[in-house]
Amino acid sequence: MVKEKGQEFPMVAKTLFGLEDILADELVKLGAKGIEKHNRAVSFVGDQGFMYKANLNLRTALRILKPIKSFIVKDEQWLYREIQKINWSDYMDVTDTLAIDCVLSSDNFTHSHFLAQKAKDAIVDQFRDAFGVRPSVELDRPTLRINLHIHQDTCTVSLDSSGESLHKRGYRDQTNLAPINEVLACGLVMLSGWDKSSVFIDPMCGSATILIEAALLAGNIPPGYYREEFGFQRWKDYDEDLWETIYTASLKKINNNPVQLIGVELSRNVARKARENIKLAKLEDVITVHHTSFQEFDPPADPGVLVMNPPYGERMHQEEDINGLYQSIGDTLKKKYEGYSAWIISSNREAFKYVGLRPSKKIPVFNGQLECRFMRFDMYEGSKKLSKRKENNQE
Repeated sequence: MVKEKGQEFPMVAKTLFGLEDILADELVKLGAKGIEKHNRAVSFVGDQGFMYKANLNLRTALRILKPIKSFIVKDEQWLYREIQKINWSDYMDVTDTLAIDCVLSSDNFTHSHFLAQKAKDAIVDQFRDAFGVRPSVELDRPTLRINLHIHQDTCTVSLDSSGESLHKRGYRDQTNLAPINEVLACGLVMLSGWDKSSVFIDPMCGSATILIEAALLAGNIPPGYYREEFGFQRWKDYDEDLWETIYTASLKKINNNPVQLIGVELSRNVARKARENIKLAKLEDVITVHHTSFQEFDPPADPGVLVMNPPYGERMHQEEDINGLYQSIGDTLKKKYEGYSAWIISSNREAFKYVGLRPSKKIPVFNGQLECRFMRFDMYEGSKKLSKRKENNQE
């Protein structure tokens, strides 16, 4: 049995563009060693227990990969031979199932699916030659998920310890409309610098993903708390006692600090779905959703942080509709959000101009395939007026 303070090995945490710094900070706080930032990834060193801990606790990671071999690859047959040199019986049995993901960043290859197929053939042929039978492919829930990353002529073979992407937390009703990715949602909250105690508002909250992620962050609730399982729990070397130790220790760090999280949603049906998700996450005590418009809603007087993911205009028929919406967002911020820090994510740079406020910060991020800006607007003028009113009241 492998103990928590066992042999250390390199790992790679995959993330979204723009969240690399946040993820690296998470890894520092979690106790990782040898941290290095890359494009959409952070590499680090830890032991088996840390791999379990990373999957359970990292908020801005999509997958935790365990590299097992790197080699030069010239063509498909070269890949086949190198994959066959790995003793796959160390990682799975002939009765187990496998799936292979291939990520390409190479001028030498163009078809990731074909390379994944070639690697699969190498593995199952190895078992057939040794045992007379082949393991099966299972795309949804394999015993072993294998990741191939081919950068130019170098192939890195890794085991995917997460299984399903870590953005699939497990708290969300899967029948909802496609909402913002949970990892991006949490990344936005963390990039906003919210102090986890002041008022937090999402005035176009949709299915409440940003609010739920903010609540998990404030309560120190592990993002993997709701998941039924991780990929490493199907591995041959899975240590259930070690996992229970890691899991229990992480849950003990959950707090019940008071926090006020407010959602506003114009659609009655979407507001209902948001409340369902909040209930599934058992966060009804800290998140309140109001069925009204952003323009009509009156926020708490005590200033806090606002994070908004408004429509970008892809589905709106007329340009003036989206520009008018962004203008009303700016007008409402100036009118009602004195002292607040307002953050807006959007891919529509032209519409951003209609907000009518000068951003104090612009952070490039991607929402799916859309290149976006996450912009901060500080209501300085309003906050100064608010301070003067407070001073006058005290006099």
